[in-house]
Amino acid sequence: MSIAASLRRRAASISLIVGIFLFWEAACVIFNISDLVLPRPSQVIETLVRFAPGIWPHAYQTLYTTLVGFSLGVCIGLSLGVLIGSSRLAFDTAYPLLVGISSIPKVAVVPIFVLWFGAGTVPAILTAMIICIFPIVVNVATGIATVEPELEDVMKTLKASKTEILWNVGLPRAMPYFFASLKVSVTLAFVGSVVAETVASNRGVGNMMMIASSSFNVPLVFAGLMVLAFLGVSLYVLFSLIERRVAGWSMRKNDIATG
Repeated sequence: MSIAASLRRRAASISLIVGIFLFWEAACVIFNISDLVLPRPSQVIETLVRFAPGIWPHAYQTLYTTLVGFSLGVCIGLSLGVLIGSSRLAFDTAYPLLVGISSIPKVAVVPIFVLWFGAGTVPAILTAMIICIFPIVVNVATGIATVEPELEDVMKTLKASKTEILWNVGLPRAMPYFFASLKVSVTLAFVGSVVAETVASNRGVGNMMMIASSSFNVPLVFAGLMVLAFLGVSLYVLFSLIERRVAGWSMRKNDIATG
C-alpha cells in the first residue's frame, strides 16, 4: 500500500470520528436534549478541562489498578494457556473450570474481595486480574494446540524434546493469538477496575463517576467515560505496536498491492 493511500485511509478514519462528534453536538442542539440526558461533546470537553486537577488523580488510580491486575492476569493466563495447550489432561481438567469461573458475573465477586481484603485498591486489582485471564488462556492454548503436525514431526526427527518443540514451535505459533488476547483483555481489565471502584473504593474513575451521577453531574460522568476510552485506546495502540515488532511476520504486509 502506498504512502498516499495510507494517508487517505487515516484521514478518512479521523474524518469519520470527527463527524460522529459533530453529529452528536448538532443533534443535542437541534432536538434541545437536556444535559441530564445527553450532554454535548463541547460540554464534556469543557468539563474535562475545568475538572482536570480532580480527574487526573482518579485516572491515575484506575490506570494503576488496571495495569497491575492486567499484568498479574497475563502472567497467570499465559502460564495456564501454555499448560492447557500442551497437555490434553490439563485441557480436559482445567478448561471446564475456567469456563465456569468466567461465567460468573465479576460484580458478584467484588463483595467477596471486600470481605477478604477490605475496600480499596486490592479488590480492583483482583477484579481486573480475573476478568482478563480467560481470553488469554483460550487464545494461547488455541495457538499452541493448533501447531501443524508436520512441524512437530520435523522437530521430532531432529531429536527435539517436548520442551524444545514448545519453545521453538508452539510459543512462536501462539504469539499472534497471544497479542490478540492482550488487546481484548486490557479493555476488559478496565471494566473490572471500574466495576470494583464503583462498589468498593473511594478513588478511581469508577468512584468519581458514581459520585457525579449521584449529584446529577452528567457531563462529568461522560468526561469519565472519555478518560476511560482514551486510556483503553492508548494501551490498545501500544500493544499493537509491540505486536508489529514481535509477531509482524503473521500480519499482512503494508507493501502488498491491493486491487
